[in-house]
Amino acid sequence: MMARVPLSRRAFGRLLGGCGLALISPARSAAAAQTGALKVRAGRVIEILQRHIETGYLVGAVALIGRGAQAEVVAVGGQSLEASRLMQRDSIFRITSMTKPITAALTLMLVDEGKLRLSERIDHWLPELAHRRVLRHIEGPLDDTVPATRPITVEDLLTFRCGLGFLPNAGEDYPVQRRIAELKLLGFGPPNPASPVSPDEWMRRLGTLPLMAQPGETWLYHTGSYILGVLISRVTRKALPQVLEERICGPLGMKDTGFVVPAPRRERFVSAYRLESGYLQLHDAAAASAWTSGPAFPDAAAGLVSTADDFFAFSHFLLSEGHRRNHRLLAREAVNDMTRDHLSVAQRATAAPLLGNRRGWGFGVAVVTESTPQGIPPAAYGWNGAFGTSWVADPASATSALLLTQTLFTSPMPPAVHQEFWSAVFSPPVL
Repeated sequence: MMARVPLSRRAFGRLLGGCGLALISPARSAAAAQTGALKVRAGRVIEILQRHIETGYLVGAVALIGRGAQAEVVAVGGQSLEASRLMQRDSIFRITSMTKPITAALTLMLVDEGKLRLSERIDHWLPELAHRRVLRHIEGPLDDTVPATRPITVEDLLTFRCGLGFLPNAGEDYPVQRRIAELKLLGFGPPNPASPVSPDEWMRRLGTLPLMAQPGETWLYHTGSYILGVLISRVTRKALPQVLEERICGPLGMKDTGFVVPAPRRERFVSAYRLESGYLQLHDAAAASAWTSGPAFPDAAAGLVSTADDFFAFSHFLLSEGHRRNHRLLAREAVNDMTRDHLSVAQRATAAPLLGNRRGWGFGVAVVTESTPQGIPPAAYGWNGAFGTSWVADPASATSALLLTQTLFTSPMPPAVHQEFWSAVFSPPVL
């Protein structure tokens, strides 16, 4: 069922005369009151998204508000500025760092099966990272090191305390930063599906770096998920895309999620934009995107594309404590471990420039530790994608909130449209 809401003339012009806005609902549930509440929130979301299209910040977006297995979906605007195709419920987005929770869940499935242990040192599977040395000072020369106090474990990778990661405040003249650039190492910056480097070659290059911090000591973003992707592949003796399909995408019905957009689906693939001097500039055209070819290195940190319904299936799976249609795919204890904060007070302070002051980190997800200004409650969890996507799940109310846009973030903190969306979901006005 689809109800069209007319755009203003100004918004219509911005979308080149070809984009509209739609409110789309799945099958009605018996809970009429809950349905009504979701619709009220969805109506508010329509207003928010349309306003940001009129200002020129958004080209289009898909938003989903779920309660249990029920969801309301809003599709607004268009898939690109260069063509007139309307945004659809099943439009495909680059979810970038929202890949991380999926990788964490995949790792925990192997832990459930006894193929890995959280406390297990990774040397057996990843000998490139054995016998590590650690920089004495992060800004120091690469040969000024001390021995690692212990090996890296699987849990270190999941919690981003493996000693390697993105340094948001590091100077580009740090020797370790220069060396990363020289090696053309993925895992320390934006995703690059066009990189010709294979997982084994990437591990070889990574193994030439000293650690930036002692294992378990400091939260360092991003790189742990890249390493997990290689670990998963080596443990299962299968390519990561195959493991993902067999264990998560297939069982959860996530038919549009993967590391590449196949030819039959490309008409649903959105273009991506970045803000320059207040105007949207094309960053990655759908037709020419690197995501239309299979990557040499399947990026387990930021490489996936997905849709609102696909990611809702994953969110509902976690909120159901590892169940999918009465089948358990992941132990309840594993989901609980994944979605609780593992950081110390000092580690949260180090992570605050990326996580914010009211969040810690679980396994591949940020975990809310104090209620946020948008009303997101403690124990809620989720993560964002720097290409314009965000996800929050609240176990207490079984709520999933997904906003998929095409506009790249300009800072670690999500932009206003995402924060207003969260407020509409978690702090709606009293009527």
